[in-house]
Amino acid sequence: MRWGVFVSTTIIVVLIILYEWPKMKQNPKKDKVAFFTLLLIGLVLSMFDLSHMAGPTTWLETLFKPFGEFMEK
Repeated sequence: MRWGVFVSTTIIVVLIILYEWPKMKQNPKKDKVAFFTLLLIGLVLSMFDLSHMAGPTTWLETLFKPFGEFMEK
């Protein structure tokens, strides 16, 4: 985890909230929840070094490799 990226993303998220909140006051609760959920997802994803993580194919191969070996026996 790179702390500099996480801290700067957190600052950007806070600035987005401060900038958008006056406009969001008049929106329904459902829109506010969606807004904060999307910002939270972005904040959580900034904690991971996604450019160096393995892709979904590698994850599936790792997950199903023991099952495949079991089926070959």
